Amino acid sequence: MSYLSLFIGFGVNLLVALLIVRFIYYPANPNKNYVFTYLAFNTIIYFVVSFLTSAEISLGVGFGLFAIFSVLRYRTSTMSTREMTYLFIVIALPVMNSVLMRGGEWGLLLAVNAVVTAVLFVLEREWGFHYENSQSIRYDRVELIKPEQRALLLDDLRQRTGLPVKRVEIGRLNFLNDTAELRVFYDEPRSRRRRDDITLADELYQVIDETE
Repeated sequence: MSYLSLFIGFGVNLLVALLIVRFIYYPANPNKNYVFTYLAFNTIIYFVVSFLTSAEISLGVGFGLFAIFSVLRYRTSTMSTREMTYLFIVIALPVMNSVLMRGGEWGLLLAVNAVVTAVLFVLEREWGFHYENSQSIRYDRVELIKPEQRALLLDDLRQRTGLPVKRVEIGRLNFLNDTAELRVFYDEPRSRRRRDDITLADELYQVIDETE
């Protein structure tokens, strides 16, 4: 493998990773830690796989190693399904690009990267899709959890949370404290979807628990 081919392939691979992370993932979730992880993983895996293929070591062994990395959960925080999906993509991209670059399939390399980027862009922009979000809250007006009071329950949740609640599922009931665990479902605008889920959940608990 020539130095020129190695670094041209690296440039293409890094460019695609930057497009995905910076212009597709980052606008929806500007998390510094994940951006660092995605780009760092993408870079190092490209070079490792390139050297594995150059040394004629089984690519299956190398890819199996990276597959183990892809399912790791960091002890400092738990990654959501969405972040894990992006992590798998940025891990798979350098593996694929290294193999195609090694075979001189530059046209196929560019075409596959373009297709992957386009699919992620469409999915992230929600073209043709309608997504529903949900939150768990603690609710104090247990008299409204009766089936015949469902309309009043939804109206009260909309007023107190400010969310366009469409439906609700009733979980655990605590009649000693007159509270109920509810999961509310609503269509969330993209501008609000960028907020941290934990912060939003804490705000909902605070709103519902205010009884004075």
